[in-house]
Amino acid sequence: MKTYKFIDLFAGIGGFHFAFHKLGAECVFASEIDVHARKTYEYNLKSLSPKLFESNRFNDDILKITNENIDKEIPDFDILCAGFPCQPFSQAGFKRGFKEEKDARGNMFFKIRDIIQAKRPRTIFLENVRHLLNHDDGKTFSTIKAILEQELGYELYYKIVKASDFGLPQHRPRLFIVGFRKEDEYEQPFSFPDKQPLKNTMSDILGGTCNKEVGYTLRVGGRGSGLGDRRNWDSYLVDGTPVRLSSKEGLAMQGFPEGFKFPVAETQAMKQLGNSVAVDAIKAFGCAIMTRLNQAASVESDSQKSIHLVC
Repeated sequence: MKTYKFIDLFAGIGGFHFAFHKLGAECVFASEIDVHARKTYEYNLKSLSPKLFESNRFNDDILKITNENIDKEIPDFDILCAGFPCQPFSQAGFKRGFKEEKDARGNMFFKIRDIIQAKRPRTIFLENVRHLLNHDDGKTFSTIKAILEQELGYELYYKIVKASDFGLPQHRPRLFIVGFRKEDEYEQPFSFPDKQPLKNTMSDILGGTCNKEVGYTLRVGGRGSGLGDRRNWDSYLVDGTPVRLSSKEGLAMQGFPEGFKFPVAETQAMKQLGNSVAVDAIKAFGCAIMTRLNQAASVESDSQKSIHLVC
């Protein structure tokens, strides 16, 4: 049976990979430069995607792939996934963006552009911080949008998405950008996935030790609220005592599967979780993307109708 193939750029610890693997897709190329994140990625995904590692398709620096050898180094694929570096556009990164010459991370989008231009994937799926929309008075996002739509010829859909809208007990608002090649024909426009009910609260994740009243928690979004109420978990209070989240609890908040292990120190594990994506939100969007690809496949040829989705 044919399966959709995807690549996982700026892969982190594999949030995109786990989500799309659950949907039955195959990862044919991945890239991550951080040595500690690479260790975690391979430790947890080598058994799920052995071909990726056996074929040496787990790249350690996407900048090593020049425009001249993209076709040689990256196999053909259907979906490009990239949670490209967000620090230059985030509040924590002082909103530096494309203009920060000393920080190459802000220019990684242009590497994505080069890969899209060379490989022409059917779909692109990008994730970044919500502040990207307004960075530099909107000029940064306007540049990205113009490149994807006008230069590369993709039909774009974008939305601010909260992890809590897809069953996870945290806000974590992120900008999701989905693009489809304009030359492909589809029966219907792309539809954003429906919201999903909360599966677990922070009380569940912390073993039932938290106060059950969660109203304030959903509003403050992890920041100090000034309400002076212990039900505000900006510091995760249990009976008035601050509690530091463990990496195990962080994994549950992000939707990673049971059995996921960190072969690194706890400080590194928490850093990696802070840079990761919300798996359940990615999976919901991945299902919506692949559902639409199936619509195009039914128009193109009967041979591709056999693609089965596991949403």
